[in-house]
Amino acid sequence: MTTPLLVSPNNVTANCMARAVDLIRPRIQATKPENVVFSVGTQINGTPHLGTSLVQTAAFLLARAVRRNFGIDATVRFGALDNAPHEIRLDPETHHAYQITYFHALGADGVADMIGKYYRGFFDSLADATGIDYEVHTYTQQQADPAYRLGFLATLERLEQIRWALAPSHGIVHVRLPCPTCGWAEKRAERTRLDIHGSGGAVFTAVCTDHGPYEVLVTPDRPEPYLDLATLYRNLVKERLPSPPRTLNVMVKGGDWAYGCQLVDEAFAALPGPGAPPRLFTPMVLTDTGAKLSKSLIREGTVPPPPGARPWMLDATAWDGSVDDYVDAMVWLVGVMLADPKHFYRSYTTQEIDRLMTRHTTAPAQP
Repeated sequence: MTTPLLVSPNNVTANCMARAVDLIRPRIQATKPENVVFSVGTQINGTPHLGTSLVQTAAFLLARAVRRNFGIDATVRFGALDNAPHEIRLDPETHHAYQITYFHALGADGVADMIGKYYRGFFDSLADATGIDYEVHTYTQQQADPAYRLGFLATLERLEQIRWALAPSHGIVHVRLPCPTCGWAEKRAERTRLDIHGSGGAVFTAVCTDHGPYEVLVTPDRPEPYLDLATLYRNLVKERLPSPPRTLNVMVKGGDWAYGCQLVDEAFAALPGPGAPPRLFTPMVLTDTGAKLSKSLIREGTVPPPPGARPWMLDATAWDGSVDDYVDAMVWLVGVMLADPKHFYRSYTTQEIDRLMTRHTTAPAQP
């Protein structure tokens, strides 16, 4: 009797479907789209790790599954979150945290270099392996779009209703509007105030740790000032953006996002208009303690590397081989997960990932 490569328990989600991609079938049946866009966002704050590669690979394989199973064209849209904090420092008087984004620290060319260094080759190889086209956009480009800014302004009309969903502990939504002189912004927006708002624009006041108080006007038709929203707020505005005609937008997120999306959905419920788009959550990569694998905690020495954690799991550039070799391995691994909904709608420890990859690399070549 042959021992199966992978055994997964049943669960509520997997029990009601034959394929992992069937999770979005109700929306496909309801909207009859001609195109499905799988959107995946990543903070470009260093070298990608296994969790990042897994989510991105899943987006391409899910797009291919839609094309094969439903006969609908599908593409991948990669959002490079260049508003990730590049540096954080404390104000000496208030001890409030201030941050500067990767975009403000490196500029558009520096951000493009990071995308080219860590992601472009990976995506090109994934596109070749799956036959799925992709496009890249940065958060900086997105926040400058009139539709995004108009969507943000619309949420201000119901700010009192949504602020507790977006900031459950204190109700202070983090709207970061960088100082026009230096580009630094108060990370948690403690002293940022909304003074005037309407459909045509909103006036905010904020305080820079170096240059003192300043005022900014946010309008739909101007790309300035820079509009940096905290994670939940950014996702609310992004997911409410109207789709092109006959296009279904699907969000692909790591499994840890399942908790945060409950709060985003609370905010959705308080706003007029359509509900949240369909979302697909990919398997989480866990340590032996059951916690999510954290590159930063390991790098800081807060926790030791868990059993089975290979260098390439923490830094994709440490893979012993070419980018194409790494993509082949990731396509195989995520393909195993997608082969059965029970394998996809679950989590994996680093030790189990290591076991699977060892089986893959030692398997005899197929004739």
